[in-house]
Formats: sequence, structure tokens, C-alpha cells
Amino acid sequence: MVQAVNPIIADAFALYLKTKNFHWHLSGPHFRDYHLLFDEQAEAILDSIDPLAERIRRIGGTTLRSISHVHQLQTITDNNEAFVKPLDMVKELLSGNRHIARQMREAMELCDAKRDHPTSNLLQEVLDATERRIWFLFEITQQTQ
Repeated sequence: MVQAVNPIIADAFALYLKTKNFHWHLSGPHFRDYHLLFDEQAEAILDSIDPLAERIRRIGGTTLRSISHVHQLQTITDNNEAFVKPLDMVKELLSGNRHIARQMREAMELCDAKRDHPTSNLLQEVLDATERRIWFLFEITQQTQ
């Protein structure tokens, strides 16, 4: 379980920072809406990290210890560009959330096979919030201009 969940936590940290990065550096006609959405989503991502890390500890594992540890385990790429178009931000966040959702589904399958239902249930709760973020971001990409 530890090897399945720790990369999810690392990617959640990476996605949290990417979401805040886009929140801070957003511009354009949808500024207010995206600014508020990205902040709301970043908070939800951050809120998911502690329960997952504490679950790892409850089952006897160790979890992330540093930014460098996050970097070692993360599979979501950082975005250090000076400017990113708002719709590209949305698409990148959509991709990151979809990636984490896939990881959670795979981890839940492992949990179920190992009969670790509490971890699976926690992942299911976090997945539900992730799917909500995916829904909002996907709908934004459907805009016509």
C-alpha cells in the first residue's frame, strides 16, 4: 500500500503547487472565475494529502519527508513557464487530475486485493473529490470562442 499511495501523495503536492502557480499567475478575461476555481481546487488537493499520509502511518509505513522526496516520487511534471495561456492552464490541470484519478483507481484495486478496505475507502473519497475537479475543468475546455 505504501508504494501505491506515496506517489499519489507526491503527485498531489506537485498538482497543488501547479494549481497555486496557475492561480497566482493567471490573466485574461476569465481571471476572476479561474482564479477562484484554481484556489478552491488547490485547497481541496491540499486537504487530501494529510488523510492519505496519516493512513500510510497507521498501516505501519512511512510517507514523504521533504520536497526532494516529493520530487523523487512525483510523476506529474512541473510547469516553470513564465506565461501559460489560461485555457492551457485548465488543460494541464485537467490532465494532472486525470492522472491522479488513474493512480487512485490502481491503488484501490491493490487495496481491495490485499483486503485493505479502509485505505480503499479513503482513496474512494479522495477520488470522488478529484472527479469533481475533473468535471469542472473538462467543462471549461468545452467553451466555444
